[in-house]
Amino acid sequence: MPRILVPIEVAFGEARVAATPETVKKLVSIGFKVSIEKGAGVSAGFSDCSYSDAGADFFSEENGDSLQEFDLILCVNAPSNEFLLKLKNGTLLIGLLGPYGNQELAKSLEMARLSALSLELLPRISRAQSADALSSQANIAGYKAVLLGANALDRFFPMLMTAAGTVQPAKVVVLGAGVAGLQAIATAKRLGAVVSVSDIRQAVKEQVESLGARFIEPPHLEDESSGKGVYAKEVSEAFLQAQRKQLTEQLSEADVAICTAQVPGKKAPRLIDEEMLDKMRPGSVVVDLAVSQGGNCSGTKLGEMVVRKGVKLIGASDLPCSVPNHASSLYARNLFALISPLMTKGEFVLNTEDELIDGALISKEGEIRHAQVINSGAF
Repeated sequence: MPRILVPIEVAFGEARVAATPETVKKLVSIGFKVSIEKGAGVSAGFSDCSYSDAGADFFSEENGDSLQEFDLILCVNAPSNEFLLKLKNGTLLIGLLGPYGNQELAKSLEMARLSALSLELLPRISRAQSADALSSQANIAGYKAVLLGANALDRFFPMLMTAAGTVQPAKVVVLGAGVAGLQAIATAKRLGAVVSVSDIRQAVKEQVESLGARFIEPPHLEDESSGKGVYAKEVSEAFLQAQRKQLTEQLSEADVAICTAQVPGKKAPRLIDEEMLDKMRPGSVVVDLAVSQGGNCSGTKLGEMVVRKGVKLIGASDLPCSVPNHASSLYARNLFALISPLMTKGEFVLNTEDELIDGALISKEGEIRHAQVINSGAF
């Protein structure tokens, strides 16, 4: 019977957990034995008792338990190198491992001869949607970004008709209509704002308009700017310059700008520069979800709010961690959807001929399989 361990997350500020009582029950039902490190789910709202009731037992090195007992490790972020080096050869690590340019992780995987599935690398195909953790977590980020913007704004979001007169609705500009952007649009509309959306892909216009927002037509400079799907492609600097010029007028009238444009493994495109910020009114807000990749907006700082000439710049990182209960529930379901098809007659088989597994398997028993990702430059 293959054994799964769900450890406590050690990354600073991380409140999510990789399994919930719901998914533990499902994992046990298909033949896994699941162990939870005591307290792993408390910060996400899941008590140890709830895991026990679902069929899990508990792991504690202090009580003499050994990491050598486990076949799979389910995590949100990559565990420490010290943790990885204690695992037995061939153990499979599954999570959001941050593989781009992560030489330290690669070294640990090689030394301990571990296998590792990094969810950031799942192929963007229809069969992968139920396991797409990037999308499930981006939904939360888009939702929370709007709430941060609304909280920091010096105006109401909805139109209000009062005895003292009418208050006009806030104007929100969303940059990027991927998963996070679409959720930001929907949330801002629910709060009563007037929403405009900029994206390099003409293909998302219908989705944007179906949510009640206005689509800002992108500059027509190059064929590749259209892109496909919900993940943006990298475009030329000339295109970005034309887009920034187009956005300057929109931002000068905006109350809130939500920046969501990111390219996996690449530096985020700079969409709002100093000149554009100069034209935004004092009291307006920019929420930059791409700050950890260099930022869509000039001057944003990771995890901080900077006030620049009256404009509030919020470097919004790790927003799913601020909604840990639902974030964990969705993430745990993503993991279950990924690994449950690999369980056959009580045996767990890592089928590298499956394009889903092949695309995300960065290491097999210590052999690095996606060296171009591991060796890619940092932002």
